[in-house]
Amino acid sequence: MKRDKERAGADFGEIRAFLGEGTQFKGVLSFAGAVRIDGHLEGEIVGEELLIIGEPAQVKAEIEVGTLVVSGQVQGAISARDRVELLRPGRVTGTIRTPCLVVAEGAVFNGNCEMAGSDDESTEPPEAKKEDPQAADGA
Repeated sequence: MKRDKERAGADFGEIRAFLGEGTQFKGVLSFAGAVRIDGHLEGEIVGEELLIIGEPAQVKAEIEVGTLVVSGQVQGAISARDRVELLRPGRVTGTIRTPCLVVAEGAVFNGNCEMAGSDDESTEPPEAKKEDPQAADGA
């Protein structure tokens, strides 16, 4: 599992902000680039790219990001445009909305997950959306 943690940071380049272990933050965290949290955060997190929740982190927030990698504890609603990765010993309690969810052995997810594509707002098959030709003719 160590390889997974290293890969997550290496794939996305340089971390631009870091909330270290032993720190506490309440409020709205808005960012661009990659951010890592190892401390305690309560509130809302909004970013376009990568958010890494490190093993010592405890986060209670609504999260909206591009990609989320969790090794710590998260409670709340998560919306990730690209993917969510839960790594050991990560724990997520809440709702996840993402087109791609990866749960590693040893990670825990308790809640609901909606895996619609980023452009997919409806789960109705395309055939069901077509109009009935007889109804259009008034027959």
